[in-house]
Amino acid sequence: MTVQDQGDYGPIKAVPVKHPWRWVAVAVLLLLTAKLIHLLVTNTAFDWSFIFRAMTQGPVLHGLLVGTLVGSIGAMVLGVVLGVILAVMRLSENPVLSKLAWAYVWFFRAVPRYVLLALMGQLGVLFPPPSGLGIGLPFGPQLMHGIGLHGSLAFIHLDANQLFGGLVGGIIGLGLSEAAYMAEIARAGILSVDPGQQEAASALGMSRGKAMRRIVLPQAMRVIVPPTGNEFIGMTKDTTLMTAIPLSAELFFQLQAIGNATYKEFAVEIAAILWYLVICSVLMYGQMHLERYFGRGFGTKGPSKKAKVDAAMNGIATAGGAQ
Repeated sequence: MTVQDQGDYGPIKAVPVKHPWRWVAVAVLLLLTAKLIHLLVTNTAFDWSFIFRAMTQGPVLHGLLVGTLVGSIGAMVLGVVLGVILAVMRLSENPVLSKLAWAYVWFFRAVPRYVLLALMGQLGVLFPPPSGLGIGLPFGPQLMHGIGLHGSLAFIHLDANQLFGGLVGGIIGLGLSEAAYMAEIARAGILSVDPGQQEAASALGMSRGKAMRRIVLPQAMRVIVPPTGNEFIGMTKDTTLMTAIPLSAELFFQLQAIGNATYKEFAVEIAAILWYLVICSVLMYGQMHLERYFGRGFGTKGPSKKAKVDAAMNGIATAGGAQ
């Protein structure tokens, strides 16, 4: 039965609803866009030739590679790995592991990252030279002194000022902070998986750890990936905080140095914005594909708007013919 053949109801003449305010909003937005383009093109404060030269300077590109890209990737790797471990600890039936993970998340979510990085740069006072940071048995000097010998039972001695005062210190500080947030993201993803999956894996003879790696976590990735992508994008921008250590091999720090030397602070800030737009756009594109990959098989696209209208009209026509 077609839409016109509808018994006593007759043909339906749908009148589109008018939305005049939509056109008003479009006109206002177009006007504002035109004014913005005019400002960017005509205002002399936007020295585009200088901006592009500043973006391609050697120290700026080095800061982009080392401080921004390497720093954000290293911090995210540390944060994701440690965050997943903390999430599993939070969900553990062992109360000691659960409480320790909760205390870690509580501490690092409460401390601002800028303050944490500033503290990382000062950790050298805890391990002064010449002994520095020793990696070995705890209470080594006391044990050696107790048996009448000198030493610390440390296998490796590191210069704490160089370790925590550079890129490694920035990666450690940002990674430790990120782990607290990734722990909550991973925990939410794990809890989103039906508990029956874990029970079925146990019934097949899998250990809890193996079931977590092969059954639960692959399904939880659908929930974990989107906020993790957002955290990665945020981490790329948070690398500017590594100047608190201080770290000079960083994109924004180098651009600011150029601005201070040339008295063109506004132009170099525009250059920094352009670089971050490029980096974050690439990351957003990658995040989109990762979400599609891990979201395969979960839900399907609903019918189109036209299909819904046709189904509703056919339903009315069927009801009219039945009467």
